[in-house]
Amino acid sequence: MLIDSHAHLEMPQFEEDLEEVIQRAAQYGINQIITVGTDLNSSRKAVSLAERHPSLYAAVGIHPHDARKCTSETLGQIKGLAAHPKVVALGEMGLDFYRNFSSPEEQVRAFRQQIRLARELDKPIIVHNRNAHALVLRILREELAEDVGGVIHCYNGDLATAQACVEMGFYISIPGTITFKNATRLRNVVRSLPIDRLLLETDAPFLAPVPFRGKRNEPAHLRFVADRVAKIRKIPLDELSRATSANTRNLFGLDSIRE
Repeated sequence: MLIDSHAHLEMPQFEEDLEEVIQRAAQYGINQIITVGTDLNSSRKAVSLAERHPSLYAAVGIHPHDARKCTSETLGQIKGLAAHPKVVALGEMGLDFYRNFSSPEEQVRAFRQQIRLARELDKPIIVHNRNAHALVLRILREELAEDVGGVIHCYNGDLATAQACVEMGFYISIPGTITFKNATRLRNVVRSLPIDRLLLETDAPFLAPVPFRGKRNEPAHLRFVADRVAKIRKIPLDELSRATSANTRNLFGLDSIRE
């Protein structure tokens, strides 16, 4: 049994065959999926999907690309969505200084505001970090994000940054890029961190693992991520599956949620 700790099933890429995607995931042992909003509309859709599908849970938040739209009214609506019993986290939030679709100032403001909201609601956070490692760490510390914890999703940093996040109580989530030939730095992270700090994700529909690279990703492909991580750590696949699934359940409180 595996848990996809981060997917975007609310995105348009899944509109035509969502039921088949969920069924295919279950056939390959992925029986729980967290679908993660990136703006107000996708957060609403994530909650709606989680309501309709027992295997789905939702996270709600504003991605750094959309930070310019993060107003007090938007945050109030995110807060309302977060009250739903199947919303297990706030996010995806953070900083992206690679694309810069919102200004750095707008991104920092939205990131800080969402961490504060997460602390108010006692929800873990899902953090996006691209080309902003030092500032993400600083903001997490300054905003006392360790009070609620969370995960650095789709990890692409170095070992030192990952260890700093772990010291604050955060998890590190490993995506399909671990199967890429040039993933030397990420393999070192996987090899070096304690297994009780690792999660697995697809980030579907993005970052499909080998042998699906370049195609639409989906939760069923998580088995290729898990297989590669198990081989890197030189442990049986079922041992890795048990550990990462337990980590995901613990972080997001999945065992305490009742339909």
